[in-house]
Amino acid sequence: MRADPVFVEEGEVLSHRQFPGGQRRLRLRAPRCAAAARPGSFVHLRCGSELPQRRPLSIMLANAQEGWVELLYKTGGQGLTLLSRAEPGSVLHAMGPIGQGFSLSDKRPVVLLLGGGVGIPPVLFQAQRLAGNNNWRPRLFLGSELPFPFALEKRGEANRLRCAEQWGVPSHLASNAGLDGCYRGNLTDWARQWLNELPRERLSEVALYACGPGPMLKASARLADEFGVYAELCLEEYMACAVGGCAGCTVKAHTPDGLAMKRVCVDGPVFPANWIYPPG
Repeated sequence: MRADPVFVEEGEVLSHRQFPGGQRRLRLRAPRCAAAARPGSFVHLRCGSELPQRRPLSIMLANAQEGWVELLYKTGGQGLTLLSRAEPGSVLHAMGPIGQGFSLSDKRPVVLLLGGGVGIPPVLFQAQRLAGNNNWRPRLFLGSELPFPFALEKRGEANRLRCAEQWGVPSHLASNAGLDGCYRGNLTDWARQWLNELPRERLSEVALYACGPGPMLKASARLADEFGVYAELCLEEYMACAVGGCAGCTVKAHTPDGLAMKRVCVDGPVFPANWIYPPG
C-alpha cells in the first residue's frame, strides 16, 4: 500500500525549453505535487489529449513556494514527440508525485550523486534538497554524451554546473564524447578517483545515489561494493500504469528475505543497489 499521497492536477506549462540532441526542460505548475515531491519520485504525464496513455518522467526540480515542478526528457517515440509540442500556457494532465525516493541517514552525511543522461533529474533534485543544510555534504558527478542542458561555468579548465555551484554543491562533469571542460571517460571512473582520495576511515560516512542507463547503474553498484559504501539506485523502466496494477515494470530484487519481484513504479523506483546487483 502506498504511504504517500498522489495528486491529480491540470498543470499549466510555465516554460518549455529545447536543448541540443532533442533534450527538453519542461516546467509545470503543479502545486500539490511540488509540495509533496521527493528526490527519486516522478510524475505520470499525459502528453496530449489525443494520447490517453501517460509517460513517467522523473522530477528534476521542485519549488513548493511557487508551486512548480521541472522535468527533463529527450524527444523520442510518439508520446514524448507529442509532449515536445506543448506550448507555454497549455495544460497537461499530471499524476504525482509517485514512487519511493532516496533515503537518508545522518550516519552517512557525505552524499555522492551520480547521474547519467536523462538519469540526471533525481540526483540533481537530491542536490537541491540537501543544499544549504550543514548536516549533509553532497557532491555531483554527471555524465552525458550530449551537451548538458544546463548553464555551465568554467572553474580553471573544468566546466561546472552553475546552479549546483550556486547552491554550494561541488559538481564534476564527465563525457565520452569529448565535451569541452569535461572529464574524458565514464562518470563512475571520475567518482572512483574521488573515493580513492578519501581517507579509508571516512568511507563509512559515504552514501552513493545513482540514476542512469543500465550499464551505468551496474557500474555504480560495483563501485559502491568496491569501496564498501552504501548505495541506492533509481531505476528507469517503462511504467504503463504507474500505480502497481499492471505489474509490467517488475524487476528481480535480492532482498534480505530472498528473491522477490518488485514493481519499479510503487516499490521503487529507488532500491538498495545490492538488491538489484548483488555483490560478487
